Amino acid sequence: MTAEPKAAAAVEAGAAPGGRWVSALSLANLGVWVGWFGPLQLLLARQAEQLTPDHKASTLALVTGLGAAVSMVANPVFGALSDRTTARVGRRIPWVVAGVVGGAAGLVVLSLATSVTAVIAGWCLVQLALNAAFAALTAAVPDQVRPRWRGMVGGWLGVSQVVGILVGTALATVAGGITAGYLACAGFSVLAAVPYVLMRRDSTLAPAARPAFRWRTFLAGFWIDPRRHPDFGWAWLTRFLMNLSYSISTMYLLYYLTDAVRYEGDADTGVLILTALNALTLLSTVVISGIRSDRSGRRKSYVIRSGLVIAAATLLLAVWQTWTGAIVASLVLGLGFGVYTAVDFALLTDVLPTAEDRGRDLGVINIANALPQVLAPVIAAPVVTHLGGYAALYALAGGLALAGSILVRRIRSVL
Repeated sequence: MTAEPKAAAAVEAGAAPGGRWVSALSLANLGVWVGWFGPLQLLLARQAEQLTPDHKASTLALVTGLGAAVSMVANPVFGALSDRTTARVGRRIPWVVAGVVGGAAGLVVLSLATSVTAVIAGWCLVQLALNAAFAALTAAVPDQVRPRWRGMVGGWLGVSQVVGILVGTALATVAGGITAGYLACAGFSVLAAVPYVLMRRDSTLAPAARPAFRWRTFLAGFWIDPRRHPDFGWAWLTRFLMNLSYSISTMYLLYYLTDAVRYEGDADTGVLILTALNALTLLSTVVISGIRSDRSGRRKSYVIRSGLVIAAATLLLAVWQTWTGAIVASLVLGLGFGVYTAVDFALLTDVLPTAEDRGRDLGVINIANALPQVLAPVIAAPVVTHLGGYAALYALAGGLALAGSILVRRIRSVL
């Protein structure tokens, strides 16, 4: 029998999750996103440009693609391992600790890298470790929060995600070079997890309740048959399409400013400005949309409308390739992605197949976050080079967001 005293009591009573816990969870999540997006927004691109100036786009695609491949495997595996963890402090906290420490170590490796091979090794370590932390933090929400509060919690996690991207970009910009940027992100990621770990609020699993480990059963569990769980399958597919659109839109933003917009100032600063504007409008919608979704009991209509707004923003980038156009598109993208981030997370937790395997199942869902990072550079590089440039790239991103928005309607068990 599973022993989950604090979490189960809170969930059964229908109590709000508590401001201190939500704050600590959000701060830890923010630290993970800093560890990811300081490199992704600027540092990896600058490092690729420094090491291979004549092949910067292909080098960036190689590094980020391999890292995302690691992420795609690591997230569900660590989620499943956290489901089976019987530590006295809980199932999830040990993986948060190991994840942020390992992620910081990977960032240190990147700070010292002098070859593409070393960059690949460091970034793969970052993805491996931070995905362990992210899987554990994500699974803590359905462990401890009833569905009626998950939109609100998803909203605050959305805030931490966006602020994490902004802080990571800022640290990478102002730290004073590539090495200092990586070290600043590493330190921030570790410190941000401390309050959550010290709270020691976690679900626990009694050793006697842990099923016997068999490789075949363990590996087979990662296949969740969409015929038996169609809503889970549609939720996965729509999240994949939306994240592929977003990855295509953001991964080449630095090069978009330099090569298409012909931005006259420092391109790093330009990316930071656009990220800040995106964050501003996202923060204006992310929490309130989650709360409204909780109160209305409706998820799909919010997700559909947000997808249409995201599609409009990417199309603006395709047809209005000026600094003003980039500003307007960033503001619109933030509005749509704020609603999407909060409400789609709540929708996903509502369609999980089993309570016992939340970490694993959310990890499978998170493949829909990681796989687009593998595919985006594979798709983007030939489109930019041979198939129409940045106009075609962002038109494609808009089409993907539109498709994801429409297919949300196929989910039946959620209003």
